[in-house]
Amino acid sequence: MPEEHKPEGSEGPAPSSGEAGKSPVKPVPPAAKPAPPKAAAPAPKAPAVMAATPWESDLARDLKERLGPRVKETSTYLGQNFIVTTPDGAAPALEYLKLEADFDYLVDITAVDWPKRADRFDLVYVVYSFARNERLRIKTAIPDGFQPQSVVDVHLAANWLEREVFDMFGIEFAGHPDMRRILMPEEWEGYPLRKDYSILRQDQRWVRENLGIESGQ
Repeated sequence: MPEEHKPEGSEGPAPSSGEAGKSPVKPVPPAAKPAPPKAAAPAPKAPAVMAATPWESDLARDLKERLGPRVKETSTYLGQNFIVTTPDGAAPALEYLKLEADFDYLVDITAVDWPKRADRFDLVYVVYSFARNERLRIKTAIPDGFQPQSVVDVHLAANWLEREVFDMFGIEFAGHPDMRRILMPEEWEGYPLRKDYSILRQDQRWVRENLGIESGQ
């Protein structure tokens, strides 16, 4: 028998009356998983403690014998020797080190601000001996307002170095021949390297009067 001819478009079974007009069923996406709870922030680490060890040498013993209780500590840290003195012991230590131990080069004088501490500042001197090829630090803790003795008579380089410490930290040195600012303008208010002096802070009065603008920011 000849093959029955099907009308075009009639391939496949016709949809039932119940299925007619229905939209295709869309799959339901799985429910989103709840985000895991955030871990609590770790507690801040305690400040690192400098693991210094006692420094024993002929020079350390000589310093203790010469200055007595004014030398509170002789220590070393990572190969760097240092002594800690009372506030009135720093100048005699520097004089002894230069005249009798060949530490004839004053490398630097600087300070560290600890605003919550009773003795607010660490005052640090760095000296070097060409003969020994050795560097040594002299540290002392002083309260705000204390005036350490100037060592300009021992090291001429202390003239400018002590002025820098005064300019940045407000530490005045007793007996200094010219205790005035060296980096900031003479009329500037505040001491930029104190911890309570913001890095964005400006002396707005000085800025207005000298630069003719309202803000230095």
